[in-house]
Amino acid sequence: MEERKVKGLPPNAYTPLKEGEKYIPYIPAEERIPEVTRRSVLIGVLMAVLFSFAACYLGLVAGQVFEAAIPIAILAVGIAGLYTRRSTISENVIIQSIGAASGVVVAGAIFTLPALYILGLKVSLLHSFIACSLGGFAGILFLIPLRRYFCVEEHGKLPFPEAVATTEILATGETGGKAAKVLAISMVVGGIYDFLVEAMHVWPKQIRTDAILGKLGATLADKTRWIFKLDATAALFGLGYIVGIKYASIIAAGSVLSFLVFLPLVYHFGQHFPDIIGEGKIPIAQMTELEVFSIYVQKIGIGAIAMAGFIGIAKMGKIIVTSFSVGLREIFRGTHAEGESVPRTDTDMHIKNTILFIVGTLLLILIAFWFFASPAGTMGFALKVAVVGLVIVAVLAFLFTPVAARAIAIVGVNPVSGMTLITLIISALVLLAVGLDGVVGMTVALIMGCVVCTSLSMSGGFITDLKIGYWLGNTPRNQQRWKFLGVIVSAISVSLAILLIQKSYGFTIGGSILEGGVPNPAIPAPQGNLMAVIIRSLMIEAEIPYLLFALGALCAILLEMAGVPPLAFALGMYLPIQINMPVFAGGIVSWLVIRLSKKREKEPGGSSPKERGTLIASGFIAGGALMGVMGALLNLPDIGKPVRFISIGAQYVRRVVEETGKVIWEIDSYSRYFESLTGQLLSLAGFVGLCLFCYYYAKGRAIKKE
Repeated sequence: MEERKVKGLPPNAYTPLKEGEKYIPYIPAEERIPEVTRRSVLIGVLMAVLFSFAACYLGLVAGQVFEAAIPIAILAVGIAGLYTRRSTISENVIIQSIGAASGVVVAGAIFTLPALYILGLKVSLLHSFIACSLGGFAGILFLIPLRRYFCVEEHGKLPFPEAVATTEILATGETGGKAAKVLAISMVVGGIYDFLVEAMHVWPKQIRTDAILGKLGATLADKTRWIFKLDATAALFGLGYIVGIKYASIIAAGSVLSFLVFLPLVYHFGQHFPDIIGEGKIPIAQMTELEVFSIYVQKIGIGAIAMAGFIGIAKMGKIIVTSFSVGLREIFRGTHAEGESVPRTDTDMHIKNTILFIVGTLLLILIAFWFFASPAGTMGFALKVAVVGLVIVAVLAFLFTPVAARAIAIVGVNPVSGMTLITLIISALVLLAVGLDGVVGMTVALIMGCVVCTSLSMSGGFITDLKIGYWLGNTPRNQQRWKFLGVIVSAISVSLAILLIQKSYGFTIGGSILEGGVPNPAIPAPQGNLMAVIIRSLMIEAEIPYLLFALGALCAILLEMAGVPPLAFALGMYLPIQINMPVFAGGIVSWLVIRLSKKREKEPGGSSPKERGTLIASGFIAGGALMGVMGALLNLPDIGKPVRFISIGAQYVRRVVEETGKVIWEIDSYSRYFESLTGQLLSLAGFVGLCLFCYYYAKGRAIKKE
């Protein structure tokens, strides 16, 4: 087979243009190659479905959404070689653009939609789909008039770190077959590993010191509630590798402070104050470590997350002011003079059509809010609420869109958490002012928050897609049109994934938090729980743990003063330690592989261990997370019958719920080896083996040039 010659990006791709200089993209405007084809659309849709489920599961478990653009780009390039006519680079851009809608829609959804389930509110797939899809549409439409400013006028001035990485993968597609093979093998390894743990129960998922240390561990757990845990899964390990040693360490430090310091302290002092009881009316002296953590310590983490979000907004004050002025200027000006010939690579959706679609989307948002507010009273009152909600959503989405795009363009991080907090607080206060509170008020406020959150997440993600298309020579109009399909597919997939996880595991244990339930440590959903606590505090009378929130806020302020990223540390404080420890392990392996890469930098040719490691970790995340979704599916009473026959370490029992008559299957007991030291050692050996596989497969062998 004849080797294809690879051309690189132009020398001025990443540098500011001199006066009179023009950027000629990878595929020049006058050159036309297949771009939007049946192949590119179908593969893009498939990627959107798969990565929506995977990203949603991992985001609800670990509080972080992995960026799907890079693995999708790698897979697109790898799949390209399977056809008789190899897919063009422009087709791969379309695949990546449609598929990458998954990550941004997930990021918008998991911040708010789980709160509806956590609060026990009436919610359906329709609620989720409408909020995600309309928010995604608004994010695309508000960003279209800003494309020329961010992609063309600011060429070489904004770094676009994530777009650069994805563009390089697509532009050097000749190596994509090998990269895709590494990714595929890692997906299989990660998927099989997590399936053995989650579905077949070959060894325990969780490694615990109270089981490994014998009597000493049992004594520490009983007397002090001091227990070290680690969920040995491929998906969490891969996430830690991608996050890197710096942030993985910060997240782990937050967990250590909460779980191994605050938790034992609360338990110790709580025994001396018998009047102090938890939300479930249980004295602290009788609480398990999970109850102490959920009722007290996690509240400190919520305060820290909230304050970290506000700090992030405050630090971006200059960007916000600049972005507002840019947004106003670009929305109301034309991009080209009338009659001017527009090159293919600079052709957007017509501004008139864009404005019509914006008006149509806002009208749909109005109708949706009217429908959701209708149980609160008369149709006139519901319409009043809908109009108020529409104004809030339209203004905030319009104002924050350029902020999200500029943040992604500069640092690759979207401050969507802080902006969503502001949106939710404003929405709740305004709705209270017009007379809407209680269950319906919380529902409408959270859906409003989801629309804005998804819009901002989409704006940040879509500017990355458009910049990739600008560098590589795609037609912006095609990216803009087909991104709507990616949003619809991702909105459906995310809505199904959240509902599936709720039905299989539940976001709370013991009922909704309004009924005294506590967050489920298996599915912590940190952002969703944060939004649930805030909206409950604002919309209904509830006992608010101000002292715990204030302690967390103080921790975030001190961390910012010390130069430690407060949001990462706050996530660590909120999430159970067993989730963050495998993330830390992934960070350590990442650090070792990067050190190895630096030693090989002077070697001629060959593959970089750092790049291979990133591919392996991405494969672990995708494979492990998809198996997590599969595990949730198999956990459903009717669908999951096969898992009860292949389960080795756990025995299931059939039970009928007296109140509802519903038949459920639940784990009744575990095999003797599973709960003994043998099971713990098997779990430890399996996890260490996973770490070694990642390191040595990433290490590989440098390929010498002839």
